[in-house]
Amino acid sequence: MPKKISDKTVALIQARLGSSRLPMKSLLCLRNFPLVDWVTRRLARAKKLDGIMVAVPDTGHDMALLDHLRQHGVPCAVGPEEDVLARMALAARAADATLVVRVCADNPLIWGEAVDRLLAHYAQNLCDYAYNHVPRNNRWPDGLGAEVLSRDLLDALDGKADLPSQREHCLNYIWDNAADFRISTFDPVEPWLCRPDVKLDVDSPEDFRRLSLLPLHPDMEPDEIIRNF
Repeated sequence: MPKKISDKTVALIQARLGSSRLPMKSLLCLRNFPLVDWVTRRLARAKKLDGIMVAVPDTGHDMALLDHLRQHGVPCAVGPEEDVLARMALAARAADATLVVRVCADNPLIWGEAVDRLLAHYAQNLCDYAYNHVPRNNRWPDGLGAEVLSRDLLDALDGKADLPSQREHCLNYIWDNAADFRISTFDPVEPWLCRPDVKLDVDSPEDFRRLSLLPLHPDMEPDEIIRNF
């Protein structure tokens, strides 16, 4: 399906400092750069995005994250800390997005090309939601890709989801009601990239320690990254 001139594809990065497993995660420095800067820098290389915005909680301690992002010229929106679905819906409206690419700030090695491939897949297939950020029914490494859905669907989820788990994990409603949605994913075309055993996201201190010991840099290509695993 060709893109309409009026369409606006925006990546919304879900970030916060209040992680219980790894506090201050978004501002922890990996090879001299805060994790959130890795995400924005690498995501900016995606060619099919019209914009990037970070959805930040409206708490006092998250103002340090908000200040950091604003100092670096990154568009931000603020919303509830625990009601992530509401925060993301608010950010989508603030960005005037037609299509929403959801990205977690704990994916410092996100690959712009993986996001472009996801958007191409979404455009070419009749689906409500597509993803390649986790190896679930696909062979992607964990942490290179993203998720995509329309803003209309995101707004609908915001109106329907009522369980705490569906508000905190903002796309859980789709998986909880999978029979009601057209969900799609796909494999990488390169054999060397078919590595569902590789975990590149940062959920815990051990994840951060593991990546910190690798010879990584923010402009690294995925083949270089995968060679370290």
